[in-house]
Amino acid sequence: MRPTIKDVAKAANVSIATVSLVIHNNERISTKTRKKVLRAIKELNYHPSRSARGLVSHQTGNIGFIITEERFLRTEPFYTRVFLGAEFEAREKDYYVLLATIDSSFKEGDPLPRFILERNFDGIIIAGKVPTTFIDSLLKYKRPIVLIDFIPPDGGYPNVLINNIKGGMLATEHLINAGHKNIAFIGGEISHPSIMERLRGYNLALEKANIRNGDGLIVTNDEYLSRQNGYKSAGRLFNNRKDVTAIFASNNATAVGVMQYIKDNGYKIPDDVSLVGFDDVEADLLIDPPLTTIRVPKVEMGTEAVRLLLDILNNKSNSTKSTVVQVELIIRESTRAIKK
Repeated sequence: MRPTIKDVAKAANVSIATVSLVIHNNERISTKTRKKVLRAIKELNYHPSRSARGLVSHQTGNIGFIITEERFLRTEPFYTRVFLGAEFEAREKDYYVLLATIDSSFKEGDPLPRFILERNFDGIIIAGKVPTTFIDSLLKYKRPIVLIDFIPPDGGYPNVLINNIKGGMLATEHLINAGHKNIAFIGGEISHPSIMERLRGYNLALEKANIRNGDGLIVTNDEYLSRQNGYKSAGRLFNNRKDVTAIFASNNATAVGVMQYIKDNGYKIPDDVSLVGFDDVEADLLIDPPLTTIRVPKVEMGTEAVRLLLDILNNKSNSTKSTVVQVELIIRESTRAIKK
């Protein structure tokens, strides 16, 4: 018969509440008592249930993970890795992660995920940009919220962010060092803070190299970062500037669309045009040619988000701390040096 929390309490000669405090790693328990309870747990081969954990903590042991449908489906290689990082860390800390998607046009009055309506969560992680109306709809539940790769206009939330400015500079400096001067930037969804920062990094690198950015080399809109948008934006770019020798695309989905346009119109990569993306997903190695890109530590982002959320839960704080993950340039075959 499976041992219960009562069995552990009896074996350790303590109360059920004390066992629950030990299970929840509460600092109020003395070292002597903690060791006694842990020894009883080991000897009985007891595995605490969620209800046992919640006796004192009043927590469910569940973490919500929210993403918009289009981001989870269309950029699955990126956000799947972020989610896995959250899952691995939550599992290590004995929490469950409840994944749900919402519509990118979520508006006030739209239905919330079921686990939210049932209050079956201790806190929520939101990955990527979501409508502020969705965040506002969570406030009445008074649970901590951690954001990944997004800062809403009013701020005020703990975040796990990418060093996008550095990434934009690394990508552009790589092209500058390869001898390119007519370097374009292609980025949809320019209202997204991350894309704005990547554009800022691009401009800073050009300014640092004393390269004047001519008209028509920056192509942005507020459409979703996708292959289709990358293809369309590349068309706009080459219709205006035939002298482009290098392109920095604001994410890899966009870069793939740009690459397809270049191939469809008789250009070769990197012989005619060098191309750099941003994200680095496994599929980049399967592209022909393999894509030079800015690597983002996706699993680490999910891990850091869970750590940040659990720190808030365990310390009952109202932290607005931001963690910034660093990026690196990965050079592959889609860029080449030209004569300066």
